[in-house]
Amino acid sequence: MQAMTLTENKKKALVLGLGAIGALLVFLWLQSGDEADTAPTRAAASVAVTASDVMVQDITQQLRVSGTLAAAQRVEIPARVAGRLNHLAVDIGDTVRSGDLLAELEDDIYRQEYSQAQAERDVSRANLAEAEAALAQTRRALERTRELRAQGIAAQLELETAETDVAAQEARVQLAASQIAQREAALENARTRLTYTRLIADGDDTEQEWQVADRFVDVGSILQANTPVMALVTQNPLRAQVFVTERDYAFLSSGQSARIVTIAWPDEDFMGRVKRIAPEFREASRQARVEIEVPNDQGRLRPGMFVEVRIATRTVSDAVTVPIDALITRDGRQGVYLLERDDDDDLRARFVAITPGIEEAGRLQVVSPELSGRVVTLGQHLLSDGTRVRVSR
Repeated sequence: MQAMTLTENKKKALVLGLGAIGALLVFLWLQSGDEADTAPTRAAASVAVTASDVMVQDITQQLRVSGTLAAAQRVEIPARVAGRLNHLAVDIGDTVRSGDLLAELEDDIYRQEYSQAQAERDVSRANLAEAEAALAQTRRALERTRELRAQGIAAQLELETAETDVAAQEARVQLAASQIAQREAALENARTRLTYTRLIADGDDTEQEWQVADRFVDVGSILQANTPVMALVTQNPLRAQVFVTERDYAFLSSGQSARIVTIAWPDEDFMGRVKRIAPEFREASRQARVEIEVPNDQGRLRPGMFVEVRIATRTVSDAVTVPIDALITRDGRQGVYLLERDDDDDLRARFVAITPGIEEAGRLQVVSPELSGRVVTLGQHLLSDGTRVRVSR
């Protein structure tokens, strides 16, 4: 029994000894760990950010608006008289000049109308000639009657009758002349209607080129008067139509240069110039229409293309700028985190409220206050005013 008791006591002593040794080792490990962590504690309390320099540079305000190219001139050619479309001389994409034939309508009825009007005019001329001959005859009879009356041979009644005949014949001559004028007008109307069966490209400049932009009917169609047949457009210059807000309107003026960017030619800019600025804003959109004239000498642009218009509205020299990525909103204020050294030479981020100005090419003008140094461009969401930071790059 004593032997068993002695063995158990040895086992307990051994367990307690091992536990004490283990506790000592843990204590020593913790002590060594605290000493090792003392150096990086300050680094662990800082926030990693990226930063960029505040710069002084010239910066230009760019107005960017989207719009559509349109032909500087576009006209729809209608059928001016009713009839069947017999012939199309040109079609979509064809080039025409002033005086060129575009289309022809069936003209049989109009030729008949013209011939009839011409015949009626000729009859009226013949009636006038007959009336003038009769007038001359009655005037001679009146002269003879006057001579006979002077000799006492003819009675007063005969003289009055001769005078009445002359007046009546003069009235017939006037009527015949009026009928001729009426028939001439009818003939001219018939001639015009016959002319209208041929659709001609009209214009003062015979060198101006037009292109057929659209065809609305086909050969054989029965047309009514004023039915559109085709549309013609000019391709050079073109006109970019855009709409601007009140904020941008004040910076625009006629003659300003503009750059035109298209999806069709993404790597090339086309130059234009502000041509017209509307004097009023549309009530529904609160925007005003602006037209930019775009030369198209090579004919690569087309009406209807979607474009982006960029207009340099003003330039500020020696402007203080920061990357646009540095701008952040805190408590309803726009500002940046400016990097500063504290008394312990630690780098800290201080929030500075700013008045932003022009934005160009990823940089933003700071109107106020005066800034210098570096600003945080990434990691602002982790910061508060005075946070210790370290710049990763």
